[in-house]
Amino acid sequence: MERFGCWLILLICLASGCRGYQVGNRFMFRQDIRSVHVGIIESNSYRRFTGQKLTEAIVKQIEQQTPMVIAEPATADSFIQGQILRDTKRVQGQTATGELRSLDYGWQIEIVWVDRAGTPLMPRQLVQISLDEQIIPEGGQSLAAAEQQLVERLARRIVGQMEMPW
Repeated sequence: MERFGCWLILLICLASGCRGYQVGNRFMFRQDIRSVHVGIIESNSYRRFTGQKLTEAIVKQIEQQTPMVIAEPATADSFIQGQILRDTKRVQGQTATGELRSLDYGWQIEIVWVDRAGTPLMPRQLVQISLDEQIIPEGGQSLAAAEQQLVERLARRIVGQMEMPW
């Protein structure tokens, strides 16, 4: 009987400690926003299709990581708009003969997520993200591969900004 009482007390303590805990990604994001329209990210870069690549990656991340659905502008509850402000490529190291050993390739972007009324939905009204990806041509890495890694990392960061603050 004494053993039963100990188990009962332990069970009550465990159950009450997790009372406010919620499971799943549904609770990490706003409950009032069910759909989002991602506009084509603007880009002033000379590299072709950079904005389209980032837009596609953001859409994929939203579909995979959030309970929201992608919608047309006429039916969406919210809108993501953005711009690639700058893309840079810097030489970090080279051989004595001038061949490139490593490069840093980076983007600076500006993203805003608003509802139909234009009210910002992210914790910060305007999010600026700067990320760099290292390229090592000697190791067989190409600029295209580094750009794809950069796009995927940026998309994850943007969707991460859409989470509700703790």
